[in-house]
Amino acid sequence: MTMSDPLGDMLTRIRNGQAVRKTSIECPYSRLRESVCNVLKDEGFIRAFKAEDRGNNKKVLVIELKYDGGQGVIRQIDRVSKPGCRIYSSVKDMPRFYNGLGILVVSTPNGVMADHKARDENVGGEILCQVF
Repeated sequence: MTMSDPLGDMLTRIRNGQAVRKTSIECPYSRLRESVCNVLKDEGFIRAFKAEDRGNNKKVLVIELKYDGGQGVIRQIDRVSKPGCRIYSSVKDMPRFYNGLGILVVSTPNGVMADHKARDENVGGEILCQVF
């Protein structure tokens, strides 16, 4: 069976992994997922991630979750732009998530980045997800 929303699947795996206090989770590899993980790592929401080859031309992303005092660092992680309803935003209309405490992960022509970096580079794009 094919997956209609691979990024949403990864976000759900992260959410479920933190709910049961796993140290790491695995999800199938894609460049978009790797880019989103890179943004989450740079912003301090996950500890680390790496791509592993599992043979038969299959790669997986191993994502190490981050905890602070027994609580997951990620309090909320939601998909914004879905396959059935894409959400795009220009740089001047880009919303702030939790008044700037959370981040929006944005896919821009310059790559996948956090919303504050997109504002600094003056580019808009598709809002992939929001993290707090």
